[in-house]
Amino acid sequence: MRPPIQALVFITSLIFTTATHAKQVSVHDPVLAKEGNTFYLFSTGPGITFYSSTDMRDWKEEGRVFPGEPAWAKKAAPTFNDHIWAPDISFHNGKYYLYYSVSGFGKNTSGIGVTTNATLNPRAANYQWQDQGMVLQSIPGRDNWNAIDPNIVADSGGTPWMSFGSFWSGIKLVKLDASRTRLAEPQAWHTIAQRTRPAGVPEEDAGPAEIEAPHILEKNGYYYLFVSWGLCCKKEASTYHVVMGRSKGVTGPYLDRAGKDMAKGGGSLLIEGNAQWKGVGHNSAYTIDGKDLLVMHAYETADNYLQKLKILDMKWDKDGWPSVDPKDLDRYQSKQQ
Repeated sequence: MRPPIQALVFITSLIFTTATHAKQVSVHDPVLAKEGNTFYLFSTGPGITFYSSTDMRDWKEEGRVFPGEPAWAKKAAPTFNDHIWAPDISFHNGKYYLYYSVSGFGKNTSGIGVTTNATLNPRAANYQWQDQGMVLQSIPGRDNWNAIDPNIVADSGGTPWMSFGSFWSGIKLVKLDASRTRLAEPQAWHTIAQRTRPAGVPEEDAGPAEIEAPHILEKNGYYYLFVSWGLCCKKEASTYHVVMGRSKGVTGPYLDRAGKDMAKGGGSLLIEGNAQWKGVGHNSAYTIDGKDLLVMHAYETADNYLQKLKILDMKWDKDGWPSVDPKDLDRYQSKQQ
């Protein structure tokens, strides 16, 4: 027997309401890793917020990586308030390395640290994060760069490099030693992306040279460098967008589509915000299970500009440049369990 029409209307309305109001994952600066059949997502937040999923759609909140705060954080950044910024996750020789940064907003009183674990599964018997301490520090008055937003890439010879940086003199690349927890000696530094910093800006100020959040993906014989230009965290005034370049060598030069060096202001647009989504950026990029993915956050206009997780498919054109479909900003909807 069919239910009465009133019941059908109610059920349809309930399904629609549930689907429409399902809580999406709200994250800043997301990075992704897969262990076994499970994806793990790490993001800026108290103690580093992390989630797990088997399909990259339905996410279980797993809590925080650090139960307290890194022992060195307050010394490097006295205004540190338990929010750990912009993590990066990588795997090497049976161990996971989770890099992270501590800072004061708008200041280069900052430091980058790393913690390690044999597994990402918080229910595994051998799950235990072991903080390896600070890798790199920036000090106002001494350094004209900012030690935040780390990302690790290995070159063709297996040597690990860390890109990082925000505003000031732009994005840096520095070689790590074999432990991946310290800088290699003698130190090898490179500026790989930069925007013009007007003369006369006080050295202690971030200034208007808006660039941060590097991520390097090795693919098709190139190293692709993604960075975010513009401003985050400004709600409707957020101007974050992702630009890119590529290089045959990990140390650069990274050239955009027009052949302009990113260290001299170059950068080709990959994706920008629209009326529905502002502040699109702070991306990471991966090849997982044969698919190329762009992972980032975006501010939803209809939800008072709350930051939401976005995972988009990347395609490649005949010239070897990646692209994403801006319509996927609407198509991808996460759900937090």
